[in-house]
Amino acid sequence: MNFSSIKNANPIILYLISVICFVLSNVVRDKNVVLYYVLLIAGALFFIFGFFKARKK
Repeated sequence: MNFSSIKNANPIILYLISVICFVLSNVVRDKNVVLYYVLLIAGALFFIFGFFKARKK
């Protein structure tokens, strides 16, 4: 799998995506538990990618 679009993204974009994932996970928490955990993990991964991307600069 090629993640070139994630590698070329600014850290602020990755942070924004992680915040959106966290907010959406809280919205669907009671309705769909599986989607809640998927969005929670995706938000954490985008935050970590953004953190490491910001540290490289």
